[in-house]
Amino acid sequence: GLLGLEFSTDGTRAYINRTDTDGTTVVTEYAVGADGVLDAGSERVLLTVAQPHSNHNGGDLALGPDGMLYIPLGDGGSGGDPDRLAGDPTVLLGSLLRIDPTPSAGAPYTVPTDNPFAGGDFDGRPGAPEVWAWGLRNPWRVAFDPATGDLWIADVGQNEIEEITVVDPDAFYRSTAPANFGWNRL
Repeated sequence: GLLGLEFSTDGTRAYINRTDTDGTTVVTEYAVGADGVLDAGSERVLLTVAQPHSNHNGGDLALGPDGMLYIPLGDGGSGGDPDRLAGDPTVLLGSLLRIDPTPSAGAPYTVPTDNPFAGGDFDGRPGAPEVWAWGLRNPWRVAFDPATGDLWIADVGQNEIEEITVVDPDAFYRSTAPANFGWNRL
């Protein structure tokens, strides 16, 4: 099913975050005609991520003020993150990914060189290059404040508490460590 849709700033491309029939997360790009219609024949798959359970796929996506595509992924599902995926920045689940949707060197997208794990680790701690932040349960909505550039993340809580996190991307890059939002520390 459809989880998120975002248009490029010039309106010529659309990015879609969806799950396919087996539950895999698929992020695609489509050309958009002058009439506003997506060209189904132009589909370009940017990213696929297998999901271990049928819930907590995350969803949505957003283009940041920096022109990068931010993709929230849930922890893979079930109650309490039984596979402990959200606390592991070497996997994409339970994370907020940040990519440049422009193909590079045969890859369908480019990893920004200023991502925390762009080189495969941060101060010796390994992480997937696409991971911008991790420790999220099921971030189902993300949006950038057009006035401040702050990133708002709506994350589903476990039984009692829902969470909205506001991140100043500039301050994030000035910090000494990548962001771990803490799920799952049970």
